[in-house]
Amino acid sequence: MTRLVTEWVNVTGDISIVARESGEVWFHTQSGTKGDVNPFVSPMTGAGSAGSTVGLLDGAINLGFAGIEKRLARPDPTLVGYVVALVGAYHTSVDTPRNLQRAAGRFNELGRPEVAAYLEERAREETGHDRLALKDLRALGVPGERLVANFIPEGIKPLCKRFDDLCVQDYPVGCIGYSYCLERIAALKQEADIEKVRALCPDGVDATRFLRSHSSLGSEVTHVEETIAFVASLPAYDRIRIVQETYESALIMAEGYNHELHKSEAEMLEELQQAVGDALPYCISSYPSQGEKGGARSAA
Repeated sequence: MTRLVTEWVNVTGDISIVARESGEVWFHTQSGTKGDVNPFVSPMTGAGSAGSTVGLLDGAINLGFAGIEKRLARPDPTLVGYVVALVGAYHTSVDTPRNLQRAAGRFNELGRPEVAAYLEERAREETGHDRLALKDLRALGVPGERLVANFIPEGIKPLCKRFDDLCVQDYPVGCIGYSYCLERIAALKQEADIEKVRALCPDGVDATRFLRSHSSLGSEVTHVEETIAFVASLPAYDRIRIVQETYESALIMAEGYNHELHKSEAEMLEELQQAVGDALPYCISSYPSQGEKGGARSAA
């Protein structure tokens, strides 16, 4: 009988993610091991498979977000919040092609042309996505270039820095884990999510270009599938590092997004107006009275 591929990666010191080719995934803790025997204490060395790889990668994201589950803000969507999200989307996408090309150049130097080719293709596919966010901002009557030049949401800064730092490392394979984390979460967005945003926009305004592109309706699902297949083909030490970085990126993303979600409408509006240096369009600056100034947005 052929044995199913089993992969494992230690991500927190005490917790290892274990995944099988069949799709089974679980979290193994050292403290939960009977006696001194821990079958997952040594790094894996075998070949990967698509089934076990997706289990490790998605398990890393789930584990990264699990820590904030009880304090996760779930505010009702608003147009002000969406504008802030578009600014964040701009900043997480504007340097992506350059960063990936830099990492690709390093892998060419290291004699890993297959990794370089993968990153170069990703860089081409991500080129111009920042302009989609700017078009959406302009569609809402917001001076997008001025806004993004003067404002980056506080919760997004650590995420952008993480990607910058990963892509200049001597061995930048972790940038694949970062990219997977963002693309996998984007791929969860469905048409209903886009319709909710459309309902917030003024009549006749299409400000969902970036959102559509980075959802299940765009190319994200294909990107996720391609990344899973590529990561599964890599040596074990690469797969380990990619899964570990997927977890670290999920931690940063979860904390950053939650920080932004906890802001009140008044706080977000003040940040936007200070960055623009002028009055915002009425459709954005006039938010519902129940979001009282200074108070956090209500969580669902």
